[in-house]
Amino acid sequence: MAEREQDVLRAASMYYLQDMKMEVIARQLNTSRSTVSRLIKRARETGLVEITLRPASTRAPGLGRAIASRFGIDAYVVPVPDHANEVERLEQAAMASARLLSSWFDSDMVLGIAWGTTLAAISRHLTPKPTRGAAVVQLNGAANTRTSGIEYAGDLISSFGSAFGAAMHQFSVPAFFDYPETKAAMWRERSVQRVLDVQHRADIALFSVGAVAGAVPSHVYSAGYLDENDIRMLHDEGVVGDVCTVFLRADGSYQDVRLNARATGPTPAELQRIPRRVCVVAGDNKAVPLLAALHADVVTDLVVDEVTATALLDLVGPLRDPLARSRQRGGAPVGPPAPGATGPTSRLGAGGRGATR
Repeated sequence: MAEREQDVLRAASMYYLQDMKMEVIARQLNTSRSTVSRLIKRARETGLVEITLRPASTRAPGLGRAIASRFGIDAYVVPVPDHANEVERLEQAAMASARLLSSWFDSDMVLGIAWGTTLAAISRHLTPKPTRGAAVVQLNGAANTRTSGIEYAGDLISSFGSAFGAAMHQFSVPAFFDYPETKAAMWRERSVQRVLDVQHRADIALFSVGAVAGAVPSHVYSAGYLDENDIRMLHDEGVVGDVCTVFLRADGSYQDVRLNARATGPTPAELQRIPRRVCVVAGDNKAVPLLAALHADVVTDLVVDEVTATALLDLVGPLRDPLARSRQRGGAPVGPPAPGATGPTSRLGAGGRGATR
């Protein structure tokens, strides 16, 4: 660790863990009080220290445990006020996701991201964390009949790549081809295969679920990617939403949805090869497609606002066997620690990185 980073860690440890005053820390580090203040501020800005205020009445801890037990995933439920609108809930989930991602993503790793409204929100809350040998890759094409999609997807990829100092790989193909045969031909091109190879090496996939309507409509449905005939076809085939622009029915099935033969995003089977698959969800209209994604087994880590989490559990009803689908680790079913401590807390990550689990 560089000397500057060591000073940040020492100052933050003394201030937050040992409850020392800045004047005392300044004497210990042989520096000025103003320098200590800057070091502590940097600890917060870089994610080394995270301060969270949790209302005493939050249902988030219990909801997180219930989702983890029901679906065998790690669930991070974000507390939100009862009066929060969907845009505010999305922002809260995006902030939490950005902090978690910073703690998970590191040097020599590959991050795959699927463009959309939620990922754009997350990108606005990323804090810089330099890495070495890391890469960020676009998981699905973004072009349509109205636009090349390069500017929209490129800005998103650039935000993540710049935050982590990572190499960036755009996927310059349409979101949907006009014909399955065109997709098959493009997939044989070496330039496309190069990006597909980076996708296949992803350590983390970051995505949301798409929904047709709502206060914050999913980008794929609101930006001209689908025409009226496409929407009608999806409705007739019982589609409730999408993951990475691959459409799902309520039971998680997708293989025989006709439009998927033209989609450029990874299928659930392909996503399952990625070790950590982070799904970020907020919005009243997202509960049904989220349940479909969980049925498709594409999620290992879920970040969801408190209201949407409640709606998800309302859909599935009470759990009869809480151990039935728990993931086994070392022979015992476990879930993530519930983020439910009331009042202000601070968390200091080992090795100079914010630890949030």
